[in-house]
Amino acid sequence: MGADTLALVALANALVGACVGLTGIAGFLLPMFYAGFLGLAPVEGLALSFAAFVVSGTLGCPAYRRTGDLPLRASAGLLAGSFLGALAGTQVGVVLPAEVLTVVLYLVVLGSGASVLLRMRGSEKDGASRAPMPGAGRLFAVGLITAVVCAASGAGGPVLVVPVLMLMGVGPRMAVGMSLLDSVAIAVPAAAGYLLGGGVGTEVWALLPVALLAHGAGVLLGSFNAHRINAPLLKGIVAVGSIAVALIKLAQLALS
Repeated sequence: MGADTLALVALANALVGACVGLTGIAGFLLPMFYAGFLGLAPVEGLALSFAAFVVSGTLGCPAYRRTGDLPLRASAGLLAGSFLGALAGTQVGVVLPAEVLTVVLYLVVLGSGASVLLRMRGSEKDGASRAPMPGAGRLFAVGLITAVVCAASGAGGPVLVVPVLMLMGVGPRMAVGMSLLDSVAIAVPAAAGYLLGGGVGTEVWALLPVALLAHGAGVLLGSFNAHRINAPLLKGIVAVGSIAVALIKLAQLALS
């Protein structure tokens, strides 16, 4: 492992972390960077990505808590379902062949990019809140199902959970706040499962501290400057770029 690899990992994590801090999305790009650009095994990329999601979720939650957009009691059902779903999804990710997991990863990136664009259109019509908070049982089911997909594919959580919560009547900012906390509930068991599952080499452990420090710095930098940028424009760029890259990678896999 050379200095250039460390520099690339630091740069990618800082940039993605900054996008997360600025807009709340983009974490799903990390697994694609590790597998598609660095050439790591999918399981190794998932291990590094979910470890970073623990950092971004933890750093992102306090701001939403301060503004009242993170109801802890209402989030309990979502968190419980997500924790159990992440345990199951990690086992799915570990046993899936690398080729299948790579295809799943790019499909999720493609769907995530489309989801971001749809959210951007829908958020223009959403108010602060349109309906009472969904019950604990419904939130548990949402957490369970989405966490299985996230943990198996590398999606961080918010990009899947936020649209579902908004469809259930949760306001946009509260949906983002709840999904950030939910991403920690997904990422902790997923990161532990992938890192300790036996499929991660020593090189990945050497990359881990660099990735986490750079990601955390990016999240903090982005969150401090969120008011200075055109967030919808940045979200659109991230979404369109991720869709384009995913389509190119899927086409390459189909032709290989």
